[in-house]
Amino acid sequence: MGVTLTGTLRCKTAEEADRVRAALPAHVALTRAEPGCVSFEVTPTDDPMIWTVAEEFTDPAAFDAHQARAAASDWARETAGIERDYVVKGMP
Repeated sequence: MGVTLTGTLRCKTAEEADRVRAALPAHVALTRAEPGCVSFEVTPTDDPMIWTVAEEFTDPAAFDAHQARAAASDWARETAGIERDYVVKGMP
């Protein structure tokens, strides 16, 4: 098994949730197209302010490349400051 990330993205305001909904489709498409991405799911919950996140990458290098790309993306700019509670497994 590669590297997995699971957890939640939790908005505090409707404006934050709107930013997530607007930026999410491009973020998901770009991530799924990355080399080494096995799966990438960001799923709304019954609470419109919370999404579950489940990612899997083939290895630490692929996960690191994803983190670097995402940190420099529109997604990062649009969702800066939104609470994330993640657990990463499989990293050295």
